[in-house]
Amino acid sequence: MNFLDALHISSSGLTAQRLRMNLISSNLANINTTRTQQGGPYKRKQAVFAAQTDRQSFGNMLKSQMAGKSSEVRVVGIVDDPRLAKSKYDPQHPDADKNGYVVMPNVNLIEEMVDMISATRSYEANVTAVKATKNMALKALEIGR
Repeated sequence: MNFLDALHISSSGLTAQRLRMNLISSNLANINTTRTQQGGPYKRKQAVFAAQTDRQSFGNMLKSQMAGKSSEVRVVGIVDDPRLAKSKYDPQHPDADKNGYVVMPNVNLIEEMVDMISATRSYEANVTAVKATKNMALKALEIGR
């Protein structure tokens, strides 16, 4: 693997984690949103990541896998969390039903904070990999002097 491949893989990880942080921020901002344009409460969003190689023929893909060529991280989709929304008793709320229950979003503050810490650590790991790659390239240039 050359330096540019390493930088490309790390930068794809940085982009994926940035999108993940944006989704977490959106989830936290809508933790109390009971009415959306689609109707009903806000639904928690999650990013789906996958390793992806450049689009190439089957033969070339097989050769690159046999050579141990790494893949980059791609966001293949943003999905709604399938868990059911929570009901909360609040008869004074404008969106309460006839029994006084309000359907709240399926966003859990603690879970979002854990995801945020995980995304931050993954982002930091990719930044460290970029710095290490840069330092190796600089050392290689010094050897050539």
